[in-house]
Amino acid sequence: MKIAFQMDPIQSVDIDADSSFRLAEEAQRRGHELFFYSPDNLAYEEGEITACGHSMALRREQGNHVDLGPRERVLLSDFDVVWLRQDPPFDMHYITSTHLLDRLKPQTLVVNDPFWVRNHPEKLLVLDFPDLTPPTTVARNLETIKSFKDRHVDVILKPLYGNGGAGVFRLDRNDRNLTSLHELFTGFSREPLIVQKFLPDVSNGDKRVILVDGVPVGAINRVPAAGETRSNMHVGGRPEKIGLSSRDLEICDAIGPLLREKGQIFVGIDVIGDFLTEINVTSPTGIQELERFDRINVAEKIWMAIEAKLS
Repeated sequence: MKIAFQMDPIQSVDIDADSSFRLAEEAQRRGHELFFYSPDNLAYEEGEITACGHSMALRREQGNHVDLGPRERVLLSDFDVVWLRQDPPFDMHYITSTHLLDRLKPQTLVVNDPFWVRNHPEKLLVLDFPDLTPPTTVARNLETIKSFKDRHVDVILKPLYGNGGAGVFRLDRNDRNLTSLHELFTGFSREPLIVQKFLPDVSNGDKRVILVDGVPVGAINRVPAAGETRSNMHVGGRPEKIGLSSRDLEICDAIGPLLREKGQIFVGIDVIGDFLTEINVTSPTGIQELERFDRINVAEKIWMAIEAKLS
């Protein structure tokens, strides 16, 4: 097959952690042709969806992991699969790319399905499952957020469309910064904020469960660094081996059919204690850590699901 990756620069990824690299590496092992382009080089041109980028060949060699061919312009409709893999923020640039990629259907499979990536971003899709999630409010109005904090006392405040733990604050009983933080966020963004009840179980880790076509294949535990609330690996969270609990499986049983129906083939959900906090569909991570801990080929499972859909 011909496979295109829309992602951040392949030249600078960490080959021992990056999930996009692992997906491309497995595709190459399976004999597929690889093409890379950045989201800035996606275009609509007189009825065609095009991209300017490079053919690529990968190797697992630090600092020398990719060979890129000459820059060329391609029609993405000529590809079997296009991967939507650039990192958030989930801004209008990101949303526009989902509109353009949506025009490739049905002849080209876009993973994850861009229509539902656009309509089910990670911090909003969980709102469909209130029985699985901690108390949550999405608002821009300060009084609404204050009222939520008054009810729940100890809360997490974060940007609605952020990623990687950036801009996440814990506001406990003694906090005096809510108004200032609200001024800060609303001063540079028109987006709402999301506020959730703080879950003390996060000290034991924030579990990332990976689902392939709606079915859980395993999990890793991300433990916050000392003195840190956030467990994201981007900000120093430590990955640990962990199994799937009965509650994890209950959550996956509840959300899996929807993910499968909406074409969300590779998804990473976040579970703290007994609660689902995010459903990551834009550019989930965790493949390589799970493969090392559980000695399974997660990337192979993802490609088998894709190949089954195409056949």
